[in-house]
Amino acid sequence: MARVAVPAGPRQCGAAPREGHTYTGDIRLAEGFHSEVLGNSRDVLIYLPPGYDDEPERRYPVLYLHDGQNVFDASTAFAGVSWAVDETAERLIREKAIAPVIIVAINHAGTARADEFAPTRDAHRDAGGRADRYARFLVDELKPYIDRTFRTRPDAVDTALGGSSLGGLVTLHMGLEYPHVFGGLAVLSPSIWWDRRAILERFARLETHLPWRIWLDVGTAEGRDTLRNARALKALLLEKGWADGDDLRYVEARGAPHSEAAWAARIGPILEYLFPAKPRTRRRRSPA
Repeated sequence: MARVAVPAGPRQCGAAPREGHTYTGDIRLAEGFHSEVLGNSRDVLIYLPPGYDDEPERRYPVLYLHDGQNVFDASTAFAGVSWAVDETAERLIREKAIAPVIIVAINHAGTARADEFAPTRDAHRDAGGRADRYARFLVDELKPYIDRTFRTRPDAVDTALGGSSLGGLVTLHMGLEYPHVFGGLAVLSPSIWWDRRAILERFARLETHLPWRIWLDVGTAEGRDTLRNARALKALLLEKGWADGDDLRYVEARGAPHSEAAWAARIGPILEYLFPAKPRTRRRRSPA
């Protein structure tokens, strides 16, 4: 795929302001990161793990999360409830329960969120269809900036992507488009219903198993259709060669609704799955 030649970047990158915010740990702000592909700008927050400045030769895996307003900060999160990913990561790293990881929270585009996160245009909602551009922004503009600015391990095996709801939908789309960039996907309560479940049709057409570790979850209180859709995606993944408990972790959170608080409750296990303290032994596959 063609790469963007025009350089992009933030107005500044420095320590995130603390007053009135609920950050934990070392959070940096890339303010007003401009995208030539999308023609807009957004703030990006970067969590650096404990010890980052003390080990100048060490490099780290990276997790990119959509809907960045909800990831770290209750003051910007929907309904005032954040996922508290910074607090959870800080605790798990200090406990040596996960490998130290850089976490990049990408703010959504406000009223353009559905357009950027949905791969197809849904005629009934008159929205969607710009996910390819959003993916190019992340892959061709933001990720190179993060890799230049911070000590990352840039290969796919050390790069994960995640989001909830429409953020889960765009995570699936980007995984399909860029399997050479993202080796881990965190797919929380994905909006599989969008455009008459078009994303399921894409997985049904998948001809080969892709080298991802996938966390897929849903709350049992999110509605019968949401639960049915998540189970349908799980069945397709198993059919295409993923193995539950190995490179697929499927979770139905009993009694959990479609909410920031419910997703926050699952962040710890997600980080433990994607970034284990000890490297996992990968399942060996028989030749096709």
